Amino acid sequence: MDGIVFLNGEFMNANEAKISAFDRGFIFGDGIYEVVPVVGGVLVDKIDFWARFEASLAAISLKLPYDKGKFEELLKEAVARNDLKEGGVYIQITRGAAARSFAFIDGLEPTCFIFCYEAKITDNPLAKSGIEVASVPDIRWKRRDIKSVSLLAQCYAKNEAVKVGAFEGFMTEDGFVTEGTSSSAFIIKDGVLITKPLSNEILPGIRRKVILGFAGELGLKIEQRKFSMAEVYEADEVFISAATLPLLPVVKADGKPINGGKIGVFFHALKKKYVEKLLDEASKG
Repeated sequence: MDGIVFLNGEFMNANEAKISAFDRGFIFGDGIYEVVPVVGGVLVDKIDFWARFEASLAAISLKLPYDKGKFEELLKEAVARNDLKEGGVYIQITRGAAARSFAFIDGLEPTCFIFCYEAKITDNPLAKSGIEVASVPDIRWKRRDIKSVSLLAQCYAKNEAVKVGAFEGFMTEDGFVTEGTSSSAFIIKDGVLITKPLSNEILPGIRRKVILGFAGELGLKIEQRKFSMAEVYEADEVFISAATLPLLPVVKADGKPINGGKIGVFFHALKKKYVEKLLDEASKG
């Protein structure tokens, strides 16, 4: 842990950042988080970030302790202080510190934490080699649309996937894929892009929304419906998306090669469009 972080009104060295042991984020996981991608030292995908961030805050009756303009300036300052060129800005807001009580407590001063990290967004080597996924049970709660800091179920699922040599896990429920442990999941079959429709069963992925728009431009038909691991195995293409992993191709699932282990043409076209979008946003500051 290094670099400069922001915590409750102050920028400081990462190793100096401390919160109360009674913070409800620590005790209960009572808080939300977000990640904003950075390309060329500029925050990108901002509009959709704000929409999801504010929706998650409202869903658990939590208020951001800054107005929107001020908070965005804090994010930009964090990027500048860390000289971050490409990567992500992590944001965590919890309800604050209080005596242990399950019900939400009004009038607390929220804990606000921001840090930066480097990641290869526009030219990730895994986009060239592809990744492997493994199916794992989805054991999460029923409000997965809230970007909650309570991520133990996802950590457990990711670890189960890693134990069998996979990069990511495809979580399954009632015989169907919900999403990745930390990503949105897509398959393409016979010119149709398929992904699970939005509901409280999945996180509304920002990259997911953009990719669906690009898919239409490329002539792909779109079906927002459930799909099974059997469909994953037989797909022409499979890929994931996440904040600092806009698109990564899946070349193997549960040990079975996808499309003979080859990365498909639509993945390359979608990734090209996404990178162009991010670079265009970055160029405009």
